[in-house]
Amino acid sequence: MSPAAKSKATAPARLASPVLAGRGLPGLARAASDVMGMPVAFLDRSGIVLAVAGATQAQEKKLTANGKGVGSVDLVLGDTSVGEARFIGGEVDSDTIEVMAAFAALEIERARSDEWGNEGAVTEFVQALLASSITATEDILAGAEGVGCDLSRGGGVLMVRAHAGSAQEGDWRSRVLDMTLRTIRAVASGAIAGMGESEEGALVGILIPTSEEERLTKIEEALERELPRSLAGLTVTISRSRLATGPEQIERAIREARLALNVGEAEGRSPIAFEDTGAYRLLLGTSTEELHSFYAETVEPLVAYDDQYETDLVATVENYLDSDANVPATAKQMFTHRHTIRYRLERVRDLSGHDATATEGRERLGLGIKAMRVLGIASPRGRSKERK
Repeated sequence: MSPAAKSKATAPARLASPVLAGRGLPGLARAASDVMGMPVAFLDRSGIVLAVAGATQAQEKKLTANGKGVGSVDLVLGDTSVGEARFIGGEVDSDTIEVMAAFAALEIERARSDEWGNEGAVTEFVQALLASSITATEDILAGAEGVGCDLSRGGGVLMVRAHAGSAQEGDWRSRVLDMTLRTIRAVASGAIAGMGESEEGALVGILIPTSEEERLTKIEEALERELPRSLAGLTVTISRSRLATGPEQIERAIREARLALNVGEAEGRSPIAFEDTGAYRLLLGTSTEELHSFYAETVEPLVAYDDQYETDLVATVENYLDSDANVPATAKQMFTHRHTIRYRLERVRDLSGHDATATEGRERLGLGIKAMRVLGIASPRGRSKERK
């Protein structure tokens, strides 16, 4: 059998594989792009792009705008049009197109839900949740119901935060939300997501109505699979709360997802579940005021000093604690001399009043750093971080 004949014979199976594996429209788009050898996009009947694969940013814009050279096929179930598939390239085998269109139509209809037409209200509701403007159970239930999200049996919360490590073209924050929406639409019918307010980076909150922990894990896996490859040039952190077994626990789940997000971002861990945050979990019930107070009494003077003089006192304390108070190990980790580490620890004691070489001092500084991370305060960028 020739390579062309073999490719044609296996095309249906290659297109079916991501659908059967539960990878939704993003997985199907990748398979279709591989099979057809060209960029592919799936849109719903309102023109919203649900998945794109194999395309550069310029090609994606071309597909979205249905520009010159873009081919298309209607996605139909029975007599109803549910969307459109678009592609850039030459001739495509009609049988392959037919199979792809059938799978895409089924996936679009399976994932479709009414709330996607009301994204402004969804974003407003999610922002209120993330800002703790809505905390009463009855208000959360009513607000979610108003945007098509049924939390009567409980659910869970995931969060995504992205940072740009270099200059990005266009509105990259909106792109983070767009890619998050595309992913969860394919695997989580009834879920909602919106952009939260954030001083740095792009923050997206996701609310999942479910009574099953496995569903939260599945969505986390889909985000981890799709976002890093779709958001090249961005650092992405994904967090997940525990399951809220009733609507009265949703507010708690929001706090868990945020704590995990801050910890994951500070420690470079993604995805990260609340259960994996270790001792940080002990601080969840601590009020923001108390956390700020403890941070101010321990680490804040070091942060201010590092910011002013571009030093590495906070990073030194972090590495020193991670190295079990071993000066040579800390020096090796930070690529500096052990005498430099000892000098920095003396400056830490002078500025904070806590001696990192003593057990009590290490405990207080360690909790201060944990408070800083729970609050989402970024570690200062000293000289060592600038060199990396």
